[in-house]
Amino acid sequence: MLFPFEDAPNTATLSCCHILDQNASILYVFHDEDDGMWQFLCDQQHSSDEARLVSLEYVFHLDPSIAALKDMPCGYYAQRKSKYENWIISKKS
Repeated sequence: MLFPFEDAPNTATLSCCHILDQNASILYVFHDEDDGMWQFLCDQQHSSDEARLVSLEYVFHLDPSIAALKDMPCGYYAQRKSKYENWIISKKS
């Protein structure tokens, strides 16, 4: 599958160690309104030392289902209950 995002493949994103080191599913995605950064998180609690900086392309290769979020605007987030469910996109309030 071709890289679907308008952002460059090497765009810096945040993810958690649970996804990168323990193969946890991506269940929450935030597209920050203030800086446009993407965050890809699991359903566990996180401390700042568990954050990892990786490229958007790297996350896409881990879970190609994030392609469904390619047009999600800044200031929105997406969530799902499992990696087999569809994303539900909402505006941050």
